Amino acid sequence: MRIVCVGGGPAGLYFAISAKLRDAGHQITVLERDPPQATYGWGVVYWDDLLDVLYRNDPKSAREITACSMIWQDQEIRLHNARREETAYFSGYGYSMARAALLEILARRASQLDIDLRYGCQVDDLSRLPEADLLVAADGANSRIRERDRDLFGTHVELGRNLYIWLGTNKVFTSFVFSFERTSAGWIWFHAYPSVSGISTCIVECSPETWQGLGLDTLGDDGGLRLLEGIFQGALDGHHLISRSRGAPASWQHFAHVSNATWYHGSTVLAGDAAHTTHFTLGSGTRLAMIDAIVLAHSLTEYLDLPSALREYDRHRRAELHPQQAAARTSMAWFEHLDLDDSDAVSLAYAMSVRHGGQPPWHYQLHLATQNASVRRARRAFASGRRWYLARHRGEPLAASPRAAR
Repeated sequence: MRIVCVGGGPAGLYFAISAKLRDAGHQITVLERDPPQATYGWGVVYWDDLLDVLYRNDPKSAREITACSMIWQDQEIRLHNARREETAYFSGYGYSMARAALLEILARRASQLDIDLRYGCQVDDLSRLPEADLLVAADGANSRIRERDRDLFGTHVELGRNLYIWLGTNKVFTSFVFSFERTSAGWIWFHAYPSVSGISTCIVECSPETWQGLGLDTLGDDGGLRLLEGIFQGALDGHHLISRSRGAPASWQHFAHVSNATWYHGSTVLAGDAAHTTHFTLGSGTRLAMIDAIVLAHSLTEYLDLPSALREYDRHRRAELHPQQAAARTSMAWFEHLDLDDSDAVSLAYAMSVRHGGQPPWHYQLHLATQNASVRRARRAFASGRRWYLARHRGEPLAASPRAAR
């Protein structure tokens, strides 16, 4: 089958890899608009469930992804206003890595499998795309291919109320940290996690009223960064924020919640952010994109005719995504309606941990216990044992184990 995939992000590259592994006879071309090693963004996060899937699908690239990843332990919620500064905790661990490193691993693996990967291919005229039996639109939330036929896909895009900016910092966080700061214009906060040696990802968010009140709507790139560094001076320990990550400087934007009534039309199919987006506070975008890629590749193998394969992919993935997109919308709305003036850190942390609902009645007691350092150490020890067991179960070599952030 001749396949053209537009977009060289996690969805596009991992689909090409997954499809080629299942059928070496596929002729797959991946078109990426950016030059090699140019990518917007800093780090991505994921959990053991994604590693389980990646090791089953392609152990070779999974080992490289694991080796380039870092482990963060616990989540800290820091609340700072004129009256007090408090920190609360809830347990858990996860993995993070630089987005650029992930794309380099996937591009290298694609090349090993003789996938035709073309950089610097800006798809302005869709009629000039290479001839193909299947066109995969993996070109992001603003997909040109999807927008051409948005009525046929039933595309709906809803912008979030808050503004956010995706930055880096040379402050190394070892935990997943939320830091809330009270300013004269209102509350502003970031969430941060390690992404590569010496660098952490730092996503800053606030309401439009705070954004305008602080003058972030008029300050340039450098002025805005200096203002944010001053606001978060304590949380950053005097370290710097970084706007540029091998591409253009980061910009403030509203999150675009993308959904589609169907993910395919004719011989064109959507994957990754072109098909769906989930709010960054859920941390599932990369995971969902790569699972899209696997399911689509599997459907092409399982069904002899293309319409049946695309129909099954659409049915399966949209059903799986529905509850996750609903949870992401709930999370986005929760942060858009924060009222922190009378909050304490422990109550805020608990509210964050249950913002998706469905928690057992004893969860609050466990949350209170977790504020004790001895309980946190015990829970970390248990998590380490669980992590070791899961790694051995999926066949993860010791040499490829993620590093702890330092």
